Amino acid sequence: MQRRLLLAAGLAGAATLAGCAGPQVGQYAAEKPVLDLRQYFNGTLDAYGIFTDRSGAVVKRFTVVMRCTWNGDEGVLDEDFIYSDGTTQKRIWRLKHLGNGRYSGRADDVVGEAIGETQGNAFRWGYTLALPVDGKVWEVQFDDWMYLMDDRVMLNKAEMSKFGIRLGEVTLSFVKRAP
Repeated sequence: MQRRLLLAAGLAGAATLAGCAGPQVGQYAAEKPVLDLRQYFNGTLDAYGIFTDRSGAVVKRFTVVMRCTWNGDEGVLDEDFIYSDGTTQKRIWRLKHLGNGRYSGRADDVVGEAIGETQGNAFRWGYTLALPVDGKVWEVQFDDWMYLMDDRVMLNKAEMSKFGIRLGEVTLSFVKRAP
């Protein structure tokens, strides 16, 4: 019994340390170009993405047209998705700049409030999405990272998990249309 308790404690400690080992947005503070979400997500953008499962297999491809506007510290990201199976989806993010590179956001299929922070060229965004799968709705956590490459291109990689178990990843490239 004592061995089992020690083993369980050791595994719990390892899991805790592994959770702390990931990158933090502050690591990118010196990276250029500096990302200002209010500037980048302003105008029309096209995005191209894939969803991969735990094994890395591509499950779905999609494109997104985003129409983005800001009024002071409040922004709207109006997203229209088209998936490889022909289905469509709309998501409208309502963002708020909280100062010092911090943002909050809401959308109809986001449970509660998304919280994010920019430093340097990076943006880290965490939220829970109500995701319809096979007739059921799953609440899935997203650890979403975006990296500004230049004034037109940003790359996005998001890990999806439920109950701490990694389900897969979403990978996107955003391309800002010329004005």
